[in-house]
Amino acid sequence: MTPRLDVDLSRSLIESPQGGHNRWHPDIEPALHIRSGDVATIATRDSFDGQITPAMTVADLARIDFSRGHPLTGPIHVAGAEPGDLLAVEVLDVTTAGYGFTLTTPQMGFLRDIYPAACLVHWTIADRVATSRDMPGLRLRAAPFMGVMGVAPSHEQMRRMLEREAALLGDGGAVLPPEPRNAVPPRAAAGLRTLPPRENGGNLDIKQAVAGTTIYFPVAVDGALFSTGDAHFAQGDGEACGCAVEVAATLTARFSVLKGAARLANQTMPSLSRELPLPPSGPFHATTGTCITGTGRNLAEDVTQATRQALANMIEHIRYRYGYSLEQALVVANVAVDLRISQIVNVPNMIVTAFLPTDIFNG
Repeated sequence: MTPRLDVDLSRSLIESPQGGHNRWHPDIEPALHIRSGDVATIATRDSFDGQITPAMTVADLARIDFSRGHPLTGPIHVAGAEPGDLLAVEVLDVTTAGYGFTLTTPQMGFLRDIYPAACLVHWTIADRVATSRDMPGLRLRAAPFMGVMGVAPSHEQMRRMLEREAALLGDGGAVLPPEPRNAVPPRAAAGLRTLPPRENGGNLDIKQAVAGTTIYFPVAVDGALFSTGDAHFAQGDGEACGCAVEVAATLTARFSVLKGAARLANQTMPSLSRELPLPPSGPFHATTGTCITGTGRNLAEDVTQATRQALANMIEHIRYRYGYSLEQALVVANVAVDLRISQIVNVPNMIVTAFLPTDIFNG
């Protein structure tokens, strides 16, 4: 029998904490024990822990409690895994629920200073296609993956991560510090928030982590203690303006311990590999950006500015070409636009390109 972790989707993680957590901490007790080579099935809640429902409107977004964000299912203890190993997680299948949502708030997104907008889109998912009355003319094909996958940090790793994030917060950086409120389990209240990615994995949001891809995590604690959540039905590379098509989902994966592989390869961050090709790309329109600010200032080798310009140019193109509102254009950027670094060698100006697949539109 395939080992399995289930969750009660009718109840939030706060209400039903068994088999889940919303902070990274090495002392969280395993919810499941498996062996290297086992296939396991893991059910997960959506990234907002069930706070978003089909009846909600944009006005209701003010009630969202972000301290509950990114609930995870796990941890899973893999026998024999120990520091210095790699945990290989081969994604076999991701099955999503029939409802999804995309949202953004004025505090979210890469261009929140330019487009401080709020929007909420409800998606109906059927026959591997997502459609919405909020986005007329748009059809998104299924490409589901788990946005969050990771292993527990060690106590020493967690200490270093907390110290550097506290320093960044002190310098004015955008950081989510430890938050005891709504921490699950309570013993992890001083642990790491599950929103940002780190060396242990976490919220990687790599859209290529679909079925057929293997992700390799450097193990930091005995048993690895793998957890997952934050599934996406579809996402643009970058998830640039807030959220993708957020869904509850079930992951089926094979877990294998590669003894000593992280130490031998000096691997300190997750990596991915895939033998089968991804689906070929179709027709597209692309915008570009470089290291020039809106005031005409030339920044040296600044990939962030190039990305901002390419994305802003794409949002304006979507509004002009398809007649969408600003809020709808931000949604398209979240769920479909792929950001790519095109060149970083021709100093002083780098080029970032934003690709929009045009076959997602009807007509």
